[in-house]
Amino acid sequence: MTSTSAAQEHERPRFTFGENWRSFLERLDDKRVTEAEQSLQQMLGNSSLAGKRFLDIGSGSGLFSLAAHNLGADVVSIDYDHDSVGCTQELKRRFAPHASNWQIDQGSVLDQARIESLGTFDIVYSWGVLHHTGEMDRAIEIAANATQPGGQLFLAIYNDQGGASRRWLKIKQTYNRLPKPLRPLWVLAIASWYECKFALARLARLQNPSPLKDWRAKREDRGMSAWHDWVDWVGGLPFEVAKPERIIMPLRQHGFVLNQLKTVGNGWGCNEYVFERLETNK
Repeated sequence: MTSTSAAQEHERPRFTFGENWRSFLERLDDKRVTEAEQSLQQMLGNSSLAGKRFLDIGSGSGLFSLAAHNLGADVVSIDYDHDSVGCTQELKRRFAPHASNWQIDQGSVLDQARIESLGTFDIVYSWGVLHHTGEMDRAIEIAANATQPGGQLFLAIYNDQGGASRRWLKIKQTYNRLPKPLRPLWVLAIASWYECKFALARLARLQNPSPLKDWRAKREDRGMSAWHDWVDWVGGLPFEVAKPERIIMPLRQHGFVLNQLKTVGNGWGCNEYVFERLETNK
């Protein structure tokens, strides 16, 4: 990464993800860890990651680094945000204090030389991160290059909803312009508006309008908290989006095949992709 690129990244409006994750860690328990492990097993198609090198780009709370470690992987966690690095370190201290096969670093995926210095990995994992770098396409390319032939690249990238995505960008920009004490109120206002819309839609389908089922599903899917997910979603900048073909086709041209795809359809949120890098690709 050039000095100009580094300076530009530092100066971009940026959501403080680590502060949100510190709050999340207060609610983290063994059940959430187990749910994260099951999520990895399901998407990667492996019950064990023993003997595999796992790179967690944008480790955030450290939950999925811990899940990969518990499944037997040698883990490298990296995050741009200082507080997120601290969260990952705290999680390691709490759940795996003596682990010698779990390395935690602070750094940017856009620092190509830094990522290359880590070597290549059997699994490169980056869930809901690369669209927050301000250079999503380049970040994906660097992450892909860190995947060794025969390895897996697991990405989650915001879905492009067209005009709705442009409106979400304005919501996020508003959050980051607000004084810090007012930001939770903005999250509450946006979340309440959408949760009410969702409840009315369920009611129109003669379903229980309560959001509790959806909140439980979120926890069971990835071990996440509905509130912290709302904070991340409303505040997260930088912000880019992509339709599936924008992610799939460039990676296909670079020797990757898609093994798993989980989309949100026309909705908002992240599409999930698991690619395999062909053995013949150099």
